[in-house]
Amino acid sequence: MVSAAAIASSNPDSIRLLAANTTSTTLMATVVKEANMLYPVALQSGMNKSIEYVQKFCNKKRSYLIGTYQKGKQLFPTVIGVLKKYDLPQELKVLIALESDFNGNAVSRAGAVGYWQMMDEAARDYGLKTGSKSKDERKNLAKSTVAAAKYLKDRCRNLKNDLLLTVASYNCGVGGVKNAMRKSGKSNPDFWDIKKYLPSETRLYVMNFIALNVVFNNYDKFVANKMVFNSETIDIPLTRDPATVHRSVMD
Repeated sequence: MVSAAAIASSNPDSIRLLAANTTSTTLMATVVKEANMLYPVALQSGMNKSIEYVQKFCNKKRSYLIGTYQKGKQLFPTVIGVLKKYDLPQELKVLIALESDFNGNAVSRAGAVGYWQMMDEAARDYGLKTGSKSKDERKNLAKSTVAAAKYLKDRCRNLKNDLLLTVASYNCGVGGVKNAMRKSGKSNPDFWDIKKYLPSETRLYVMNFIALNVVFNNYDKFVANKMVFNSETIDIPLTRDPATVHRSVMD
């Protein structure tokens, strides 16, 4: 029979042996498959309110998440560099994926253009040339990212540097966010306080922002199907080979 110590030594940090039952005909081991999914620090305060959504997103949007991560390998370094320059959270990098799917030629029904989907007036206010299709700087990654960073920096100031409120404002405008804040009746509301007062598109936008950041923060585990959201206790047959116990739990 395999000892508890032998099983424990064969398991990774995410597997923990609780007990081995040798009284029945079939030997059983009770193990804990521990959660190993790590939220970015900037999003940890809302983990309990978003983890269920993130898990469902992972299950339903696996191909999209893998494709987005691969596309981001080329563009994210430029975006992160600009965000750092303007002292903005690097989590904001995923907005470029949510806005345009990294397509500099994207044009929305409302007329927003480019990587960051900026409208004409906002783009000009933040130093971009618009108009001519060939010279519209919203289609230039470096220039449009600088403009977006300046815009986001202003929104951060407007919204007391609250990350999720800033993200919401990029979708529905700072006026829409402040209106929702007033409706909440709270003196210093966060996103979770005002969520129900925001447009449905904005609620979804922010939740997808969280999901992308969580997945990209755990990408190696996600792509290998080894990301565990919640710890769970499992009873498995106990064999004489500790490695078999390890494989049974991880599969």
